[in-house]
This record gives sequence, structure tokens and C-alpha cells, in this order.
Amino acid sequence: MKWSRAVRHVEELAAKCGELANLPSSIHPLRVVALWAVGDVLGEPRDVDQVTVAVVVDLPVDDVPWMSEPHGAEHWANASRMSRNPIRPLWRSARAPVWNHLVHRPALVWDAVDGPAEKTLAALADGRGEQVRQAAPGADELRARLRDELAVSLRALRRQTRAYEEKRWSPGKLTTASDALWRVSAGYLDVLDAQTS
Repeated sequence: MKWSRAVRHVEELAAKCGELANLPSSIHPLRVVALWAVGDVLGEPRDVDQVTVAVVVDLPVDDVPWMSEPHGAEHWANASRMSRNPIRPLWRSARAPVWNHLVHRPALVWDAVDGPAEKTLAALADGRGEQVRQAAPGADELRARLRDELAVSLRALRRQTRAYEEKRWSPGKLTTASDALWRVSAGYLDVLDAQTS
């Protein structure tokens, strides 16, 4: 997709974040509190396959293990139109740092307190994303972050394995439990690989 369209997807999603945040929690119980641009869209203007964003939710860290989708994510993604666009969401908890080995030097584009980060959006449009990115963590800080991320992922893997075992022989579809197990398994292996590389 063209650079201008990629940036437009980020702008539109930031606007939707604001709209949905103002709705009652009875309509959208999953509370998104921040949106960060990640990866290619922070570089120089060029065609990109997709836009990657970190979607930060007001949930405990254990409810948002790496590469998983928190309860209500699908509903929120449909309401925000994120699911209809070439956007890759990385769900993150507001109670831990947004960054990790893959969410490297993200740039805040919206938060529930201040709304859209106009300076960041303008920088993305001009291909100056480098100027608005977070500073890179030090090696020790990254190791500590990966250690914490791996512990959360391992707890989630154990929890989802138990949930899958309980559901496996029960009536009904197994898809929800198997998809959740697959996501946390992939997340655990991804962090494990990052920690050992």
C-alpha cells in the first residue's frame, strides 16, 4: 500500500480510539488507553504491506500476554474498523512497558488523556518517524523486559493449556480455546527465541 494510505490508516485508527473511548463501558468494555505506531510506518516513505500498531488496554499484564488477544479484542477491532484494514495489532497492557524486542522504539499516536499526538502524526506523514520514537532501551533493560515478558507468557501458556484440556472433550466448538492456546504458545516461543538470541 502507498505510504500516504498507511499513514491515513494510523490517523483513522487514532480517531476511532478517541470515539470508542468516549462510549460507555457497557458498549465497549475493553478500554483502549493508548495507540503506538510500530515498525515500518516509523521509517522513510515507501510502500508497505501492512501497518503495525501497539494497542494498549487497561487490563492486568497477565490478561494480555505477548501475541495474544484480550477478551473483547475482536469486538473492539470490528468497531474501530481495524479488522477491515491491513493493520497488525499487538495488544499490550497499560500496566507494563509497551516496548519489547519487537515493539522497538514505538511512537505514541494517541492516548486517552491527551488524544491524538498531532506532532507524531505529522512526522509519520512526512517520513520523519525516527524523530518521534522512544529512546532505545539499554541491553540490561531489554534483558529484564524479556525476562518479565517470558514469565507472563509462561503463565499464560499454562493457563491456556489447562483451558484447552478442559474444553477438549466437551460439547461445542474447540476453536476459541485452540486459537487462544496457539496465540500464547507462539508468543512464548517468540519471547524465548528473542531472549536466547
